[in-house]
Amino acid sequence: MRNLIKFFIKNSFIFLFLLLEFFAFWMLVINNNYQSSSYFNSSNYLVGNFYSSISNIGYYFNLKDVNRQLADENARLQSESIESYIKIYGKIFQIKDTSYLQSYSYSTAKVVNNTTNKRQNYITLDKGKLNAIEPEMGVICPEGVVGIVKNVSNQFSSVMSVLHDKNKMSAKIKKSGYFGSLVWNGNNYREAQLIDIPNHVKLVVGDTVVTSGFSSIFPENILIGTIKEFELPEGNNFYDITIEFSVDYKKLSHVYIIKSLLKEEKQRLEQTSQETKE
Repeated sequence: MRNLIKFFIKNSFIFLFLLLEFFAFWMLVINNNYQSSSYFNSSNYLVGNFYSSISNIGYYFNLKDVNRQLADENARLQSESIESYIKIYGKIFQIKDTSYLQSYSYSTAKVVNNTTNKRQNYITLDKGKLNAIEPEMGVICPEGVVGIVKNVSNQFSSVMSVLHDKNKMSAKIKKSGYFGSLVWNGNNYREAQLIDIPNHVKLVVGDTVVTSGFSSIFPENILIGTIKEFELPEGNNFYDITIEFSVDYKKLSHVYIIKSLLKEEKQRLEQTSQETKE
C-alpha cells in the first residue's frame, strides 16, 4: 500500500495532466455540435462493432444446434412432401378426392465416419436401433443418393455407400423413363456406370439419372447424377454409360435415413406371387 501511494505521488503531475486533458476534451465535445456528433457516432460505431463481433462468435458456437434444427426440419418436410405419398385407389377406379397414403418417412443422422478410397466403402452414422433404424433403409442427402443401411447397433449404423463395388442400384433416365442398373467400378469416387440401357434409347450428355423406385428402399426420382459420356460398342445391344454423381461423397455431413412404410407389404405380396408361380 505504501509503494502504491509513493507511485501516485511520484507521478502526480502526469495523472493531473491526463485528468485535465480528459476534462478539456469533454468540454469540447459537449459545447460543440460537430465534435459531439462525431464523438457519439464513432462511439456508437465502435460499440456496435463490438456487440456485432460478440454476436457472431455466439452464432458460430450455435451453428451445431442450428444445423441440427435445419436437418430435423428438412426431414419433416421430406416426410410431408408429395413424393413420400402414393395415391389411394378404389377397387376399380381412382378415388376422385386424390387422397394420399404416406409411403416413406425420413429421419436425420450425422456422418461420423466415411471412406471413399476403397473398393468397398462404408459410412458410419450416429443413429441406430434406439432411433428405430433398421437394415435395408435408404440413405440420401440434399444432393442425392448416398447408400443403404447394412448393419445397426444401439447407437450407430453402418451404410453401404454407393461407392461399393457390390452395390447395384436400380436407376432410370428421367427424361425417357428407361431403367437399368447403377454400378461402381471402384476407380473414381465422382463417377459410376449405368448399364442395361438398350441401344435404341436416345441419349444426351447431361441427361438426369434418378432412382427408379422399384426396390422399395428409395422413393422414385431421387437424384443420382447426370450422364457424363456414353458410347455404343460395335455389335452390342446396350450402351456403356458413365454417370457423374450429383453428390460429392468426400463432403458428406448430415444425411436422411428413409423408412419405407409399405416395404413389408410389398415384399410379402411379391414372395407370395413367387411361391404361387413355383
